[in-house]
Amino acid sequence: MAFTPPLTLTNPTGTGQLTNQVTTAFEQIAYFALRSQPLYEMVADVRSTAQSHNAATVQFTFYPNMAQVTGALTEATDVTPVALTDSKVDVSLAEYGSSVITTALIRGTSFLNVDADAANIIGYNMVDSIDKVVSNVIMAGTNVIYAQGSMGSRPTSRVGIADAATFGAQEGRQAVAELRTASAPGFENGNYIGLVHPDVSYDLREQTAVTDVIQYQIRQEGAAVRNGSIGVFGGIEWIENPRAPILDDAGATSTTNVYQTLVAGRQALAKAFSRAPGFGEDPSVVFGPVTDTLRRFHPVGWYHLVGHAIFRQAALQRIESSSSIGDNT
Repeated sequence: MAFTPPLTLTNPTGTGQLTNQVTTAFEQIAYFALRSQPLYEMVADVRSTAQSHNAATVQFTFYPNMAQVTGALTEATDVTPVALTDSKVDVSLAEYGSSVITTALIRGTSFLNVDADAANIIGYNMVDSIDKVVSNVIMAGTNVIYAQGSMGSRPTSRVGIADAATFGAQEGRQAVAELRTASAPGFENGNYIGLVHPDVSYDLREQTAVTDVIQYQIRQEGAAVRNGSIGVFGGIEWIENPRAPILDDAGATSTTNVYQTLVAGRQALAKAFSRAPGFGEDPSVVFGPVTDTLRRFHPVGWYHLVGHAIFRQAALQRIESSSSIGDNT
């Protein structure tokens, strides 16, 4: 009987390697777009926690200080009473939300946990959107400082901001001086909060006046560090926020981008929300009902009934500048 050699397996190219038998392995954990933390609501320290009843508008009341008394009382003369005055801020509630739908087909053919991934995406869109809503409100404050940078004189308007009008320590010091002159209360240790774009933070830290205090007196004694904090300098805890507004081509030239930096004290922003059952201070993820005949579509979304408004203009300073590493082309 003739000897039959063992069968040799080859691929169609004749290389002797089983490349047509090699498949792709798939990572079963999904990754998501790069994300930043929601930051602007950290200055909303005035919150509607004791509403008289549910309504579409929440009214906040505050009393201004009385005038100083510098004259001594006269023994036989009564004092003249001063009428109390108050100021009010109305905050209107509005609905915000978004949703996605996962289908039976994608749930049945994907090796990923599609429902969990959809909830993850919705959760981030929720905080990302609300942070932008708050930014739009608080950046409408009327107290503005225009950065000088290496320009010969300080601009007097946004359209005067040239590429050289970068952010520096002097703008931070001016913001602190304005806030303290207005008696705006600070946060921990009397410091204010500064929310700054990373491009602008780069210019701030490039200055000798800042790098000499490196790492900015980072918090000690176990105090909590806020998300994005790069430390304290000049009476401001600086927090990098890539969501800080950039106004494209809004400066002195058609290519100069203007960056908006916020410096705020307490009572800068009021936040109102419904205290009715099922509502609250924070947004919620909602898994909607399956209503189609074949139960193929599973909705998941987020919902929030909330309102924001500037509470005290005196507790806000907006600084507008360019950036040396920004896109000014």
